[in-house]
Amino acid sequence: MAGTSQKKLNLKLKVWRQKSNKDQGSFVEINAEGVSEDASFLEMLDQVNESLIKKGDDPIAFDHDCREGICGSCGFMINGNAHGPQKGTTVCQLHMRAFKDGDSIVLEPWRATAFPVIKDLMVNRSAFDRIISAGGFISVDTGNAPDANGLPVPKPDADEAFANATCIGCGACVASCKNASAMLFTSAKVSHLALLPQGQVEKTERVLRMVAQMDSEGFGSCTSTGACSAACPKEIKLTSIARMNRELLAATLNKKEAVEGDGV
Repeated sequence: MAGTSQKKLNLKLKVWRQKSNKDQGSFVEINAEGVSEDASFLEMLDQVNESLIKKGDDPIAFDHDCREGICGSCGFMINGNAHGPQKGTTVCQLHMRAFKDGDSIVLEPWRATAFPVIKDLMVNRSAFDRIISAGGFISVDTGNAPDANGLPVPKPDADEAFANATCIGCGACVASCKNASAMLFTSAKVSHLALLPQGQVEKTERVLRMVAQMDSEGFGSCTSTGACSAACPKEIKLTSIARMNRELLAATLNKKEAVEGDGV
């Protein structure tokens, strides 16, 4: 039985090209020809880059690593949407069958002051690393592993902690927010540990330090439009932001009471 032939796509790419953070940058039109509809979006860019290299041109720079939607390395705007048109999908999981032959596709990097452009579609997201580092360590007893039921965790808390732990730090939430806020990312990291017994000891200081670091990095304020959650490839909910705000308020009040108590 004869196999079915793969459908090939011819596309017009409008790609943001920028040599470094110090350069102006501009859109450049590039043709992507004979692309298999079964190829991933990044495989399509690989094919385009091979063609550019053969012509002696500079390949398009973009971040990638695992290409399985796990590491959070890849990410840029596709036709104005973070990671592209499909909900709950990273750009490396996006396939070309989501597009039609002859389509024009606009590619540009995350746009945020805290994410300076490195080159083309690559941005520096080390601000996220510094927010995580500001959270510090957690205190856990060492020694033999505890029994399976030694640290009981309510099922709703365990589910919420796991949901927040799925955050891959890709930056789509920041790029989609009109204020370039990092509240969804930071709240996911805060919520993950705040809900588990192991994270309780440093709970108060953690949220204060992480929010302070977030603000110092130059991210914008949250106005609760929900664009961040809608763009998140792991579909982290806005309730995480509400939880972090409660944690922050409680920590701020506790610290104020402690200071006033010491002054008596």
